Amino acid sequence: MRKRKYPPTPAKSQVDVYHGTVVPDPYRWLEDVDSPETRAWIESQNRLTFSFLKGIPARQKIRRRLTELWDFPRRWAPYKRGGRYFQLRNTGLQNQDVLFVTEDIDASPRVLLDPNALSPDGTVALVRWSVSKDGRWLAYATSSAGSDWTMWRVRDVDSAKDLPDVVEWSKFSGAAWLPDGTGFYYARYDAPEPGQALAGVNVFQKLFFHRRGEPQTRDTLVYHRPDQKEWGFDAEVSTDGRFLVIHVWQGTETRNRLFYRDLESGGEVVELIRDLEAAYQFIGNDGTVFYLRTDLDAPRGRIIAVDTAKPVRENWRTLVPEGPDVLELAKIVHDEFVALYLHDAHHELRRFDREGTFIGDIRLPTMGSLNLVVEHGGLNGSRGDNELFLAFHSFATPLTVYRYDFRAGATTLLYEPPIPFDSQHYVTRQVFVRSEDGTRVPMFLVHRRGLVRDGRNPTVLYGYGGFNISLTPSFQASRLLWLELGGLLAVANLRGGGEYGEAWHKAGMLDNKPNVFDDFIACAEYLVTKRYTSSKRLAIQGGSNGGLLVGACMNRRPDLFAAALPANGVMDMLRFHKFTIGWAWVSDYGSPEDPKQFRTLYTYSPLHNVRSATRYPATLITTADHDDRVVPGHSFKFAATLQAAQAGAPVLIRIQTKAGHGFGKPTSILIEEQADVWAFLVKVLGLRRPAVRRTASRRRPRNG
Repeated sequence: MRKRKYPPTPAKSQVDVYHGTVVPDPYRWLEDVDSPETRAWIESQNRLTFSFLKGIPARQKIRRRLTELWDFPRRWAPYKRGGRYFQLRNTGLQNQDVLFVTEDIDASPRVLLDPNALSPDGTVALVRWSVSKDGRWLAYATSSAGSDWTMWRVRDVDSAKDLPDVVEWSKFSGAAWLPDGTGFYYARYDAPEPGQALAGVNVFQKLFFHRRGEPQTRDTLVYHRPDQKEWGFDAEVSTDGRFLVIHVWQGTETRNRLFYRDLESGGEVVELIRDLEAAYQFIGNDGTVFYLRTDLDAPRGRIIAVDTAKPVRENWRTLVPEGPDVLELAKIVHDEFVALYLHDAHHELRRFDREGTFIGDIRLPTMGSLNLVVEHGGLNGSRGDNELFLAFHSFATPLTVYRYDFRAGATTLLYEPPIPFDSQHYVTRQVFVRSEDGTRVPMFLVHRRGLVRDGRNPTVLYGYGGFNISLTPSFQASRLLWLELGGLLAVANLRGGGEYGEAWHKAGMLDNKPNVFDDFIACAEYLVTKRYTSSKRLAIQGGSNGGLLVGACMNRRPDLFAAALPANGVMDMLRFHKFTIGWAWVSDYGSPEDPKQFRTLYTYSPLHNVRSATRYPATLITTADHDDRVVPGHSFKFAATLQAAQAGAPVLIRIQTKAGHGFGKPTSILIEEQADVWAFLVKVLGLRRPAVRRTASRRRPRNG
């Protein structure tokens, strides 16, 4: 086949030596995203990509229908503070969710903060927010153009007006208010050197206290460790206001240290748990007794009680022991433990008294999950409350809000959004696949009722497999379009995730990382063998660590897939640790500075395992020029390498400007991106005259 003509990408003579192994890096210059040479390359690649997409007849029809599917009112779970209810809402096509407040859950709320008014193009997003105990003050953090950097401000809830407070250079941090609302704790880094904000390494995080109404220059340094550049600090204040609890994280380790300071008596920070031995989540306290969720000696999690006045291990008590399912998190609501479990990758909610005695289940509607992605978005309740708010969804069911009444022991529907899609025409099934070594891997299948297994169904296989992150059934409006096109969605729960606890995570990290690729390939082979689809109709998709997954698997088995959709992928496994927060991923991936770990990384690094003159799947790489988590140089270099090697289908890269890693991306940009992804698949998978089926919803909106 005649080789396609791509924009020229000069290969330069950059060579590195790793532990005696010579490794060329001819496209290193693309790491400098702001150089004139790279900017010109971005423009030429986008011209090629958008020219290709523009030539797809179905593209505009797909975009119109996707816009219709996205255009429905959405609400997150209400969050109660100081007798007020706070809730994120979106009318449908608003670029960013709007924060509302009301004193009565049944009354019409008023707008407290509309991020859409902060920028003309919707690229300023509300990413974190915290309300003082009395419900009077809102601390909120915004991000611009998708960056992980956030800026904190303070708003008077009564007047919906900002105070002069501006707190800069915060990243990976919430805000923890003192009970009297005089200020909050937060974490930040030193200001980066000029020109290094999007690529400079983030180390030596510090914990500060900001006093409401004062300039940041007067903030008090509460805790830092100049001897520990990798430590980060996540602070919270106990419900009784007595303790500042500090979760000390290190990279992407699921394990953490736990320190505290007694705010009543003052004194220094106490290192309650000083070793990086297990995960500890502070749930609450009774005086000096801390309740913790931990996986210490319990890979699937348990709840323990630790008396800080007598902290020796012999005095620790198990309240809720480890069970067959993963304890993902726990809260104290209505003076009891509400525990969220993962059962075969979907959520179950259970109640226990404070001595650990099982009370009963809080029934969820179907096989799905509570949405925990957005802060205060999916599971909200406080110790003294008689109510718990839930935001539940599944693959074909949009975010639906429920209220659980502890006194009545009953769940009521607060809000069910109307959508232009009838989920009754579609089914979700769970199957289990045997990986190469015999491991049982779960996979969700979502498709139209009456699907015929004739090997012809266009299929997207999605995966992640890393960092203890679980893929539970979740709603995405863009996927409805794929289902209406007659497509099948497969979501694989690979090792490396958290679906079965820390043992499942460890089975897919460091030297075990290749297990993740084996699992994904086994799921693809299952879909082909069971005649759900064929290699000519099978696409693979994943983002970030999932982009690495796609890149590694298309290198391993280019014959198995017709299309590949890596988004914001970690593609250079020898240099990932040199940018922004990339060093933190060493805990999951290993370090190329270590000779043994280098060898494993080098064997699967997507960038370094592309083979010349190979027929790779049709590939649409997506990234963003302001991604300061997985810097775009990963995708740039992979695209250039793949284009030079490809002997067949198109290899394109779509580079979004004024956007980052994904969170907070405006709705308008999300719709454009997703429409282009589906249009690309329509073209390369050969879907002839794809009729977009319009399945009107039979639901009516219900308000509460």
